[in-house]
Amino acid sequence: MNLLFLEEIDSTNKYAKEHIAEIPDGTIVYTDNQTAGRGRLNRKWSYMGEDNIYASLVLKPSDKMEDVYSNLTQLLCLVLCQTFEEYGVKPKIKWPNDIQINGKKISGILAEAVMGENVLKGIVLGFGINLNTSREILSQIDQPATSLNLEIGKTIDKKEFLEKVINKFCLLYNDFIEGGFLLIREDYIRRAGFLNKEVTVKVLNKILCGVAKDITPTGALKLLDENNEEHILLIGDIL
Repeated sequence: MNLLFLEEIDSTNKYAKEHIAEIPDGTIVYTDNQTAGRGRLNRKWSYMGEDNIYASLVLKPSDKMEDVYSNLTQLLCLVLCQTFEEYGVKPKIKWPNDIQINGKKISGILAEAVMGENVLKGIVLGFGINLNTSREILSQIDQPATSLNLEIGKTIDKKEFLEKVINKFCLLYNDFIEGGFLLIREDYIRRAGFLNKEVTVKVLNKILCGVAKDITPTGALKLLDENNEEHILLIGDIL
């Protein structure tokens, strides 16, 4: 996997999309200073300082969109969880691809496909990870958030953490493209912190409430609402 370091950039995802043609497949674009990052639904990703991870993974699996590509965020989510676990913490997944520790967000993923003339130019998986952040900075975030250094009581080596993520992703990637979400479904479910609980899910402009019953073989959320009606959600966010 290639590494492309940018000293400062508004957004690694934005840069990766704008330069998708010249960025090789399997490149990690990363920076110490991201000035205008964003998450899903155009949420702002707050800058936590240069000792955290702001990165985008560029993938070019083929020139046409396949269903399995929508699950790449879930693959990266699992890989991040596995990496966190090496540091002695117990991360939980908030569907589809946020990671929490003790109910507080520590990482998020934003996937974007780049199309051109009905051809898939590439997929960009952006991810931010709170590795080394102060309680003061976290207190300014508009949702409960944490950082790995605060969870384990010591500073995290950013380069080492990123290398672990890259190695784990590369180990699974080719088999995942062939086998799909089923390859990781059990591991994903084991880390799901929302199953068999009452949840509220935003799907575009619609709000659904009910019990999160399962994750389907294609990575969708199976929700049973208060009228016992079953919903299979391919997109959405648990609020």
